[in-house]
Amino acid sequence: MSLCDDTLLCNFSKCRTKLSGFAWVTACSHVFCDQHGSGEFSRSPAICPACSSALSGKLDIVRTELSPSEEYKAMVLAGLRPDTILDISTRALAFWSYQVHQERMYQEYSLSRAEAQLKQMEKVLTQQNQSRELELTAMRGEIASLKKVMEEYKRKYSEVSERLMERNRQYQKLQGLYDSLRLRNMVVGVGGGDTLLQSGHHDFNAGAARQAAPQRSPQFLTAGLDVDSRFFSCLEDDGAKAFFQFSSPAREKGQPFIKKH
Repeated sequence: MSLCDDTLLCNFSKCRTKLSGFAWVTACSHVFCDQHGSGEFSRSPAICPACSSALSGKLDIVRTELSPSEEYKAMVLAGLRPDTILDISTRALAFWSYQVHQERMYQEYSLSRAEAQLKQMEKVLTQQNQSRELELTAMRGEIASLKKVMEEYKRKYSEVSERLMERNRQYQKLQGLYDSLRLRNMVVGVGGGDTLLQSGHHDFNAGAARQAAPQRSPQFLTAGLDVDSRFFSCLEDDGAKAFFQFSSPAREKGQPFIKKH
């Protein structure tokens, strides 16, 4: 805000709008918009909202028109002595200068607060960046270690895969050998069974033939000396043993001679 600017701002802290039309001016060199001035100065005693000064005088608060008419300009200082006119003008310029200075101080204060907030934010941002850098460095280290672990697992996996393939090949070979041996044993078992069946069948036929053939007793040819000598010769030690051991093939121990049909 400069001296060439023809617009003042409301000194109410929550307003600060550009003044136009009518404004409220105080003896403590503050100016307020028509809305806030009417609301604040309607109470008694009046207190300046900007500096909390008591405004008890008759002319301590004046409602003035910011853009007066030409007639008002021609008559407001008419008839006054030049020194009075200069004094009034000096005081009016001082009020304007004070408003400019006050606005400048307010802007500088706002700027300093903004700079302080900016520095604080930059400090916080720097700390956050440092913490993020540390976290990023730690994560990069962790990623590198995880990559090493992954490479180690890949190597172990390839080794285990090679072993598994080798074991599978060995298993296939053993499975083939097992199948061939089982087939061979099956062939040998089938051939031996046929041989055993054939030999059993032959023995059964031979036994049946022996059972069917009549057993012949020792023949006695003719009576006489020859018969007696042959008979007693049969009853000698070896001959009697052979004679009495003779039995029919169908008779066994503990079984009757006659078969039950």
